Amino acid sequence: MGAGVTAGGGGGGVKPPKHERDLGVATEERKKTKRPDRYKVLLHNDDYTPMDFVVGILVQVFGKSPAAATQIMLQVHRAGMGVAGVYVREIAETKVATVHRLAEERGYPLRSGVEKE
Repeated sequence: MGAGVTAGGGGGGVKPPKHERDLGVATEERKKTKRPDRYKVLLHNDDYTPMDFVVGILVQVFGKSPAAATQIMLQVHRAGMGVAGVYVREIAETKVATVHRLAEERGYPLRSGVEKE
C-alpha cells in the first residue's frame, strides 16, 4: 500500500537530467563584472593660451570634430573650465599628460586635470 513511496524522504532518487544541473551551476557561479570608474578630463581657462590652440588640442588629443572642439573651447573660455572627454583613469591621465606636454612645447600655460565622474 504505497510503503515504498515515502521511503528515503519523499521521492528521493529522481534527479533532473544532466544538462539542467549544469545550467543551474553555471548561473550560480556567474558574477557581474564591475565597470571601471570613469574620469572627466577638464581643461582650465587661462589668459594666454590661444583659442585656436585649445581647439587643436581637442581635435588632436581628444578626437573631437572641429565644431565640437569649438563648443568645448567656448565653454572653457566662458565658464573657466570644460570637459574635454570622459575615460577610464589610465587613459584620462595619459590625455592630461599629453595636453601638458603639447602646451609646454609651445610655451602655453594650458592646464588640464582629472575628476571622477
